[in-house]
Amino acid sequence: MVTLSDIAKMANVSKSTVSRYLNNGSISEKTKKKLDKIVHETGYQPNALAQSLKASQSNMVGVIIPRYDSTSTNQVLKGIDSISYEKNIQLMITNTNLNLKRTKENISLLQRQKVGAIILFATEIDKELEKQIKLSNIPIFIIGQQINNCPSFIYKDYEAGKIIAKHAIEQGHKKLLFVGVTEKDYSVGVLRKKGFYEVAEKNNASIEFIETGFSRSYSYEKSLDFLPKIKATYIAAATDHIAIGISNACAKLGISIPEDVSLSGFGGYSIIQNVYPHITTVTYPFSQMGEIVMKRVIQVLDKGTENIDKLTELQVNLNVQGSTKKI
Repeated sequence: MVTLSDIAKMANVSKSTVSRYLNNGSISEKTKKKLDKIVHETGYQPNALAQSLKASQSNMVGVIIPRYDSTSTNQVLKGIDSISYEKNIQLMITNTNLNLKRTKENISLLQRQKVGAIILFATEIDKELEKQIKLSNIPIFIIGQQINNCPSFIYKDYEAGKIIAKHAIEQGHKKLLFVGVTEKDYSVGVLRKKGFYEVAEKNNASIEFIETGFSRSYSYEKSLDFLPKIKATYIAAATDHIAIGISNACAKLGISIPEDVSLSGFGGYSIIQNVYPHITTVTYPFSQMGEIVMKRVIQVLDKGTENIDKLTELQVNLNVQGSTKKI
């Protein structure tokens, strides 16, 4: 097996020079080309974890995701991966399964692994987690929620709620139902609903609220119970997955969309194209978010945390499909 020492001897350079090369450090272009050739010819594969533990500047980034079956998370990861691959950054991905305790444990785990930075897909944040993030000696980048004075990357969820409510009002609907999630998730559970309520109330629309979970199957079962009882002509679901669950329940109960009730979601997931009628939704730039965050991470790894923007907000857009209509 070829070792780092072997590579150094072949190139007639020091082991520290090879180490800098492997960690994208500063070396001459001539030496870089020589090492590129030797590494390619020998098929040398450095141990990424050992590399990150030994290097003063780690090229490994930890990523903490909320769950494996999240469409939005996977799209953001796609953007993160495209930039990290291009820049030779290794990713260490951990999962919390929407468990706050596991989130805190995963941050501690990644800190012990001496990653260069941590990207946290945040859902619920309590005071203890906020303190842990702020006291971290490793920069932590937060996606989906905002913490003051910490690099936070969010979508305009409040604006998204207003956009959907405005669309419902413009379609002539006055009896509205918002199917949301727990307020522990501030962006999805609070901001989207808050924006929706503001516009609806200004236009004297009546609003009902039902809380469900994030999964399609749970939303489907919940919808079978509440759909026969509602008076609403327009249902706004807090995510596209919830909207799909409601759509499937409507089909089961013989409720026609949009003739009997209009339905919309949030997210712009590609899976809604497999549902008929296609669901009106607010589209989110998930992949772009991943690219932006990863570029910011690389900037910090290269230059430090000074002059880094503390808040980045991405715009969202309405995509009208066949699931909503005028009454």
